[in-house]
Amino acid sequence: MGKRGRACVVVLGDLGRSPRMQYHALSLARQASLQVDIVASGGSIPHEAVLNHPSIHIHTMAQPRFINLLPKILYPVTLLLKAFIQFTMLLWFLFVKVPAPDVFLVQNPPSVPTLIAVKWASSWRRAAFVVDWHNFGYTLLALSLGRNNVFVSLYRWFERRYGEMATGSLCVTKAMQHELEQNWGVSARVLYDQPPEFFRHTLLEERHELFCRVKKDLCHPIGVYDIISRELENQELNETLFTTKVNDETSLKQNRPALVVSSTSWTPDENFGILLEAAVMYDRRVAARSEGTDTAEQHLYPNLLFIITGKGPEKEMYEEKIKRLNLKHVAFRTMWLLAEDYPLLLGSADLGVCLHTSSSGLDLPMKVVDMFGCGLPVCSVSYSCIQELVKDGQNGLLFSSSSELADQLLILFKGFPGNCDALMSLKAGAMETGSSGRWATEWEDCAKPLITQVVSQNAD
Repeated sequence: MGKRGRACVVVLGDLGRSPRMQYHALSLARQASLQVDIVASGGSIPHEAVLNHPSIHIHTMAQPRFINLLPKILYPVTLLLKAFIQFTMLLWFLFVKVPAPDVFLVQNPPSVPTLIAVKWASSWRRAAFVVDWHNFGYTLLALSLGRNNVFVSLYRWFERRYGEMATGSLCVTKAMQHELEQNWGVSARVLYDQPPEFFRHTLLEERHELFCRVKKDLCHPIGVYDIISRELENQELNETLFTTKVNDETSLKQNRPALVVSSTSWTPDENFGILLEAAVMYDRRVAARSEGTDTAEQHLYPNLLFIITGKGPEKEMYEEKIKRLNLKHVAFRTMWLLAEDYPLLLGSADLGVCLHTSSSGLDLPMKVVDMFGCGLPVCSVSYSCIQELVKDGQNGLLFSSSSELADQLLILFKGFPGNCDALMSLKAGAMETGSSGRWATEWEDCAKPLITQVVSQNAD
């Protein structure tokens, strides 16, 4: 593919938190047999498959930290200064430091200055220019500045202008494909997110080892001594919160709490307050039942442990809110996992919760794709195109309010762990969804033909 046998993947952000672009790099190396240069910002550690591949070379751009120290009143100036510094760094890497590729593949958003820099570099180095549309950058900027802000309008103009100049485009949903074609003049192919091979159901032994590794994180509650803290205090050496190991035989505990996982970027487009309110409602209803005289009713619903993974600006604010909840049957833990441990956690959980609403209403949450890859059913916030992924009542449930989510938790966990038919039905649907498509197959069918075509056209 191409005379130079090389591709450049551009991510103006944390590569470790950009799984789709990591998967692109792996596919370009494995399935297109290209040398791959990744130009990205520093931050989280990428997956070991990316780090260890001999054909993938990561070039890290240093982040100008002093910009974050500027006062909020200078936010518009900060945006311009940050964009200028990033633009200069991108030009240095793309024009000089990285070997000339056959194709540049760039993540959007962010759009400014990324699309401009990559377009200029592709023209200078006579390479194809492919944009992978994950969302619209101007809609994310509008979350903080407002839709009518002049910077948002200017950002949208640059995004549209340089997006039109791409020699090829990929996008994440049919809804986004329609929007690009009808209102932006961009013809894009849909490349649905699919889980790679390392997202799968976690074996019992792997679960036991994982929970042994994260036991220290589970021991430390967010501000209060809770139900999980008490359980961990009374554990034997051969057991974890969820598993026990006797004579090299690992089994799940019958009295274990239900494990609910949610991955979040702690940003305004994910209203984490919905989950907190639902947790309080679940806790109060279970507490009311446990205080009754009916013994069967007292043990009908399990304690819940919510493990929330991810980094982001609103994390500390919500941790302060969690401290004040005073829950009896629900506990929260926040943590950041290694890239290799995250799939193991999803494959060990009982339910996933997704609070992503999309600033544009046109993208899909990759976290749900990962959950389905591990056979994990999902309760997700309902919005315009989410049903392209979550089939309500088949592989998950959709909710629009905290009370709906609380009702779903009660329905799904009634009789846990042995007699929760509703949860088991959704789990079967999630496993079917996860096994029906994998990233390598989707990339081979959708992305590879486009990249081959634009590289060939550019070489002519």
